[in-house]
Amino acid sequence: MRQAIILAAGEGQRLRPLTASRPKVMLKAAGKPIIGYVIESLIACGIRNILIVAGYRRDQLFDALGDGSSSGVNIRYVIQEHQAGTGHALKQAESLADNEFLLLPGDHLIEAATIREICMLDPLALLVKRIPNNQTVRYGAVSISDGQVKEITEKPAQPCDKPVSTGIFKLNKTIFQYLGQESDIPAAINTMVAKGARIRAVEADGAWLDAIYPWDLLDLNNHALKTLPPDIHGTIENGVFTSSVTSIGTSSRIRSGSYLTGPALIGGLCNIGPAAIIGPGVSIGDNVSVGAFCVITNSIIGDDVVIGPGAVIENSIIGPGCSIGANFSSCSGEAEIKVGGEWLVRKAGSIIGENCRLEASVVASPGVVLGNESSVVAMKNIAGRFADGSRVV
Repeated sequence: MRQAIILAAGEGQRLRPLTASRPKVMLKAAGKPIIGYVIESLIACGIRNILIVAGYRRDQLFDALGDGSSSGVNIRYVIQEHQAGTGHALKQAESLADNEFLLLPGDHLIEAATIREICMLDPLALLVKRIPNNQTVRYGAVSISDGQVKEITEKPAQPCDKPVSTGIFKLNKTIFQYLGQESDIPAAINTMVAKGARIRAVEADGAWLDAIYPWDLLDLNNHALKTLPPDIHGTIENGVFTSSVTSIGTSSRIRSGSYLTGPALIGGLCNIGPAAIIGPGVSIGDNVSVGAFCVITNSIIGDDVVIGPGAVIENSIIGPGCSIGANFSSCSGEAEIKVGGEWLVRKAGSIIGENCRLEASVVASPGVVLGNESSVVAMKNIAGRFADGSRVV
């Protein structure tokens, strides 16, 4: 098998405001777009012919990946103009698909070990994964008999002990016969099985992580950080303490009295401290300033962010281009969060969209989601969800 088809057309509406200006596959974990991990895994498995189904904000994909020549792969693109289901997305690739191909979602963090076995199998096959029972309602539960897929039940009403579909398939071109009838791939697979197709279920050993809601990105980030080797290019002043694996980019400076606990990633052109506490589980983008006496744990900070002194940020995501005033507090705690029509209960900090301006001493309650281009005046306590462009006074 020489070809992989990556589905990368989706927006990821439940991840807003993070996906308002970028496709889900371009969200970063440990400083790298999610789709970058998919492509690296394919390369490690010897697959260098890659066809990407692009759609929402596709220019960012083209700019980031190009034709793949810089990575030693051949990348081509087909376009899904409107999001009309995964089956419709795959249908766009029919004219360029090989007789056999590996199908993958571009918005899941995977490793080479995850897909190596299925790459070596003959079609047809589905990679499945065991996850906690209470999470199965988020995915497609797979009924299996004698090692064969019998049915995929999308988002079952109740938690179950069945493995779930990873969305990673070894297929051949017969799948396209069923995509005109069904808008989603699981439904097409069910139709194929009902008509006698034998689809092998293969249990995944390696990592497989998906970001459905914004805070899920922190799980992807933590996993990816643990795979980073030490890579320090910046300047660490005297009196800085570092523990475990830390990566620091070119022209960054960690000022005296700071405490870095890995795994952590600090990009290039950053200024950290003095006396800042960073990590564990922290990714900081490029051109970021973190003021004196800040504490940042288990969080993602985007590019071009300024964080004033004395900020405390836990289990949070700060989008690119934000200006965060002194003594900002985004502490983590149990929160009831509305995402679309769903209510989630989980431990969370805050999600701050891109290009937001928060003045001094703002306190964000657990579960806050502040939309892009928003502003908050000094000394405000904020709670709940705010639309893009909000002005909190």
